Amino acid sequence: MKKKIKAYKRRDNIAGYVMLAPWLFGFVLMYFLPMLISIYYSFTDYNLLNDAKVIGFDNYVRIFTNDDTFWQALKVTFIYTIFLVPLRLAFALVVAMLLNTKHRGLGLYRTIYYIPSIIGGSIAVSIVWQQIFGNDGVVMSLLSVFGIEQDVSLLGNPKTALAVIILMGVWQFGSSMLIFLAALKQIPGSLYESAMVDGAKKPTIFFKITLPMLTPTIFFNLILQMVNGFRVFTESYVITDGGPLDSTLSYVLYLYRRAFTYFDMGYSCALAWILVIIIAVFTVVLFKTQNNWVYYESGGE
Repeated sequence: MKKKIKAYKRRDNIAGYVMLAPWLFGFVLMYFLPMLISIYYSFTDYNLLNDAKVIGFDNYVRIFTNDDTFWQALKVTFIYTIFLVPLRLAFALVVAMLLNTKHRGLGLYRTIYYIPSIIGGSIAVSIVWQQIFGNDGVVMSLLSVFGIEQDVSLLGNPKTALAVIILMGVWQFGSSMLIFLAALKQIPGSLYESAMVDGAKKPTIFFKITLPMLTPTIFFNLILQMVNGFRVFTESYVITDGGPLDSTLSYVLYLYRRAFTYFDMGYSCALAWILVIIIAVFTVVLFKTQNNWVYYESGGE
């Protein structure tokens, strides 16, 4: 009997590994091996034309001590992420609460609000965004109608170009909105009924019931949007190409330039791993601090 059970478990394990094989093969081939290769190249002088030459930590030393553009790209990316994440989550939560009601056509509205998240990061939409805020775009035309004459478009001004990129990012709040909407529907209605019986007002209900119950979802969205913020590329590349005066030069765009404009592959790999470390540090910090503000209904923190 025991032999039959072992044979059955063995067949089950084999079937599981067979099902897992396509994903495992893709992970090893497309992610794990390239990661190992990029780690190696980050310690080399490699430009695609010559053989890689091991130079130790020279790439990392040069990045931190002799590369002003690195610091500019890092600054732009931090500013983008700091403004993008709270604004996107705030808009997503507000819209989710508006859609968490019983009205005719809500399914259509949810779909409409989600569309920007599907197409918002595409090259085509980035080009449209560029035209809207360009010299001959809709925004400049509206400003002139109201008597506000501008010699330079919002995208051509170093003080406003990044704000336009951030605005496009905020516009893509659909995915976070759907997650918030699903979480709102999981909040027990009895909590709201008890609060209303006690005479609690809407602001009190929001801050004492809705917001605490949503903190796990906020935490989840915060992690996702933080990672996406640090990885911004298409908008910066297509709309402004990092300009003007590197005011929208994102970190990933700078990494791309070092790799495919200057063919400095070893240097770009070092830049990539610095970004990985930065994201990992922020993720760890968020996980370490979640006990101070994330409420879990089960009582586990």
